[in-house]
Amino acid sequence: MNIETTPNDLLARWDRDHFLHPSTHVANHARGDSPTRTITGGEGAHIVDRDGNRLLDAFAGLYCVNVGYGRREISDAIAKQAQDLAYYHAYVGHGSEASIILSKMIADRAPEGFNHVYFGLSGSDANETNLKLVRHYNAILGRPEKRKIISRWRGYHGSGLMTGSLTGLKTFHNTFGLPMEGVLHTHAPYYLHRPEECEDMDPAAFSLWLAQELDALIRQEGPETVAAFVAEPVLGTGGIVPPPDGYWEAITKVLQQHDILLIADEVVTGFGRLGFMFGSDHYGMKPDLITIAKGLTSAYAPLSGSMISDKLFVVLSEGSDRFGPLGHGWTYSAHPICAAAGVANLKLIDEMGLLDNARTVGSYLREGLTSALSDHAHVAEVRGEGLLAAVELMEDRDNRTPFDPDRKVAAAIVSRMLTKGVIARAMPEADIIGLAPPLCLTRQEADQVVDAVKNSCEAELGWIRP
Repeated sequence: MNIETTPNDLLARWDRDHFLHPSTHVANHARGDSPTRTITGGEGAHIVDRDGNRLLDAFAGLYCVNVGYGRREISDAIAKQAQDLAYYHAYVGHGSEASIILSKMIADRAPEGFNHVYFGLSGSDANETNLKLVRHYNAILGRPEKRKIISRWRGYHGSGLMTGSLTGLKTFHNTFGLPMEGVLHTHAPYYLHRPEECEDMDPAAFSLWLAQELDALIRQEGPETVAAFVAEPVLGTGGIVPPPDGYWEAITKVLQQHDILLIADEVVTGFGRLGFMFGSDHYGMKPDLITIAKGLTSAYAPLSGSMISDKLFVVLSEGSDRFGPLGHGWTYSAHPICAAAGVANLKLIDEMGLLDNARTVGSYLREGLTSALSDHAHVAEVRGEGLLAAVELMEDRDNRTPFDPDRKVAAAIVSRMLTKGVIARAMPEADIIGLAPPLCLTRQEADQVVDAVKNSCEAELGWIRP
């Protein structure tokens, strides 16, 4: 079968007949009632589909193609590794040159006190690894009852049973019987959606309120039963929401007071997305475990990791001396091809100066969005950090009244943007236009994104001044 000569209509039929897509309306796709697109190539911040359309991908796939599309340095590294050694496992001390070198490169870029990494394939399995390590850590310390995990509403940590439970979006819970026992949720640091009792608080006061709420939840459950708090430095899929002033400082004090571990989920924010190598450093977080994935290879190959602090590693080492080998593993842990992609990717991030570009062009993008949209009556907020940005829409921004969800306002605007050659994402459980372009985005491309958002908002909602 020659893929290049397979007709588009035949591919489309096979797609609908045989391909079960993630996060897709199953029946609509099978019936042909929803659009489908077959991607064939990409370069820089753009992708190309099988119909010849060239689109500016302002969401970098799923926040993940950090270095941009079409980087031969990575594809050549993958090809060479596949020729030299396509696979060998990492069990009982085995490794490859690429996996060892990548481990060292990650440690060199990590926050202080992080010198070890366990590899997986996705952010979901890395968070699953973290949960097991937290239980193992407390079992070694003789307190196996300390195993509850606290996450936040609107956080995103994966789609498995436990990681989907950590995810604080009801879309990922409904019909799956989630969250599972032992997973708790607290309020998100989402100032625009703060509870009524916090209406008159400024962001700093709201941060203190959130810390007090977390403290009350821990005391209610019993600190001796709560093992860890899992959080993204910036809320990602839950709305692209940077934390309010003082948030991480206040939260850290509560966790330290109750001897609760902090798992920083940096699947989205790691490796330059915020203009810094890690969001943990940028926000002064003090994590014990860090989850990495997307930006580790810029999604050129599936690879994730659990970065383990020296504090935990000492205890894990003592545990092996007492109980034997760590009873955890994945067949594809530290896969050589994926590790080779990671090595080439991290080199590119440095050589291309992408951290600096994410800061400067990210700031330029947000300034452009603010200037273009802040006078629109339905634009409640423009926010972001680095090359993460969001535009949130509401029926009445002054009273924080959302649109009727059935209107699907953000989805309609994102569809209009596509006709203008720009891909964005309608974020779940609110009307939010999400932007997370490749870190190589230029100012000219940022201008194109701003124009597409502005013109699509005006076409969908009219231009109503507040």
